[in-house]
Amino acid sequence: MAVKTEKGKKKLVCRRCGFSKDASSGRHVIEEKIKRKPMDDVVMIKEEDTKSLPTVKIKCSKCGNDEAVWWIKQMRSGDEPPTIFYRCTKCKHTWRQY
Repeated sequence: MAVKTEKGKKKLVCRRCGFSKDASSGRHVIEEKIKRKPMDDVVMIKEEDTKSLPTVKIKCSKCGNDEAVWWIKQMRSGDEPPTIFYRCTKCKHTWRQY
């Protein structure tokens, strides 16, 4: 939100959609609702990059294969443990473990 003055009146204007509201009366609360999908935090690895990743014996829940490549990414703040991602070497299903 941005505060703009039009004809001597202050207005709150959304930078994204242009919605505006009179800002001269009282207190205002600005909220933003973000819809996230479960896979939004999953890091996508290209097929050619998986050849250099380490493998581990772990069962794929999708096809039952017992081998996957893995990588680690710090998804939260530094005081939280990193997230481990796995990709099945057979069906390419990707999942994560916290």
